[in-house]
Amino acid sequence: MLLSRGLAALTFLTLFSFSLNAEYLYKDDVVNNPKFAEQINAIGTELKAKTGVSLYLVMARDVEENQSIADFEKQLVSEVGEPAVIMTFIELKQQVDILARPVSLYEHFNKAQILSPNATFIGSVVSAIMFARSYDEAKELIVNRGGTILPILAEKTKGGETVQKYSVAMYNGYSDTADQIAAAQGVTLSSSAGNGSKNFIDILRIVFYGIILYGLSRYVYGRFFRRKKGDNV
Repeated sequence: MLLSRGLAALTFLTLFSFSLNAEYLYKDDVVNNPKFAEQINAIGTELKAKTGVSLYLVMARDVEENQSIADFEKQLVSEVGEPAVIMTFIELKQQVDILARPVSLYEHFNKAQILSPNATFIGSVVSAIMFARSYDEAKELIVNRGGTILPILAEKTKGGETVQKYSVAMYNGYSDTADQIAAAQGVTLSSSAGNGSKNFIDILRIVFYGIILYGLSRYVYGRFFRRKKGDNV
C-alpha cells in the first residue's frame, strides 16, 4: 500500500516537473528530449517575464485530415490565449509556420527572414536565379535571407540524426524569434542562443554552397573542357 502511494506520488511529481519544463514547448510529439524542453522553457520564461509575450513551440507528428497548419495554430491560440506567438513544426508534412496574435505582434519579428530557405547571401542569390519567377520575387528571396530553420531542415540525415536536426533547427528558430521580440521592446535575453549560433549556421551554409559550386565547376569542366580536348586529339 505504501509502495503504491509512493509510486503514485513519484509519478505525479515526474509529470508535474515535466509539465513545468514543457510550458513553452507546448506540444512535442517529435523530439521528446527533457534537455531540449528545458532550453526552450528557459528562453520562453525569460521572454515572458521581460516582454509579456508568450512564445510557444509546437512540434507535432501530424495534423488532422484536411486540417491546415494555419487552422491548427488558430486552434492552439484559443487554448493558450493572447498575446502569444506560436511556432509550429509538422513533421510528416515538413511544414513550419509562425502565428502571432494579436496581429500587431508581427511587427516585433521578421517572419519572412526566420522562415527563409536561405541562410546566406550566396544561397539567396542561387535561389533567386534558379526559382524566382519575377524580379520582385527574386528581390524578396535575397532581402529576406538569414533563415534559421529551413536551411537546417533541408540537410540530409539518417536515423537518430534526423531528430537531432529537428531539435537544432527549431531551437535556432525559436531563439531567433525570441531575440527579435525582445529587441523590439528594448531588452535582451541572456538565455537565448544569440548571434553565435547564427554565425555558426552562416559558416555551415557558406561551406555547403561552396561544395555545390565546386561540384558544378567540376561537372562543367568534365562535360565541356575534357570533351573539347578529346575532339582535338
